[in-house]
Amino acid sequence: MAITENTLHACFTLAVALAVCLIGSGCGSNGDDAVSPGSQAYDSTRYAFIPAGSFLMGDSTGHAEWFEQPVHQVALASSFLMSRTEVTQAQFTAVMGYNPSHFDGEDLPVEQVSWDEAVAYCNALSELEGLTPCYSDTGMNTVCDWTANGYRLPTEAEWEYACRAGTTTDYFTGEMTHESNTPLDYALNAAGWYGGNSGGESHPVAGKWPNDFGLYDLHGNVWEWCWDWWSWNAYDSTAQVDPRGPAPSDGRVCRGGCFFCLASECRSAYRVGVPFDEVRAVWILGFRVVRKYP
Repeated sequence: MAITENTLHACFTLAVALAVCLIGSGCGSNGDDAVSPGSQAYDSTRYAFIPAGSFLMGDSTGHAEWFEQPVHQVALASSFLMSRTEVTQAQFTAVMGYNPSHFDGEDLPVEQVSWDEAVAYCNALSELEGLTPCYSDTGMNTVCDWTANGYRLPTEAEWEYACRAGTTTDYFTGEMTHESNTPLDYALNAAGWYGGNSGGESHPVAGKWPNDFGLYDLHGNVWEWCWDWWSWNAYDSTAQVDPRGPAPSDGRVCRGGCFFCLASECRSAYRVGVPFDEVRAVWILGFRVVRKYP
């Protein structure tokens, strides 16, 4: 299905051209564990504890595209861990043995990663750490074992909940004041790299402010793959618990915007869909990982 919505502007236009795009509550801290997550050890320098809770999913600021609505109540019943940064090139190379990225730098987010490659990384990292992999089969037939303790991609709801960290504004740093790249949007400039401040390239992770869960680069730098299949009409007004997305389609959801994006495309609620099996999904696509806790 071809994207024809001209509201997706420059960043999604690039994704169309190069990748053939198809398509609150909570508490935390700036890097320290304010909530004691129990006795199970984990590397708190790499992973943030995200407590169970509920939030309003979708845009309620008046800046919404139609596919970001209606706003609806979502509850996440279980706590989880999320990587504080997007997976870096050093991390990806250490696990997978190669680096697919266009830009070169150990501390830069890995990019040009297909959805299948992100899933393969999750399973490989799980095995290296002695955890049970979440994924079986590949491509359209990929199945997630939600009871497994290994790494996986976040659901779209988990991603937005973690990004917002209790906020209801366009960014966790405040409301959007300028929807394009100029003049600079000061709230977004504090949180991430986008078309207005990036110089047209990715930047080392954790270079901007973290949110209250201690997560970095949720707004901009690279788009982040989620588990969910893409749908223009994924939302309805019904309250949900642990939603895992619509039925299979021709793409997977990406969140967060990128270094090439307009400010409006980096908002907490903004969402796009990209072919899940794109072999080299251009240099704006990366990911971060989650796992169940405990």
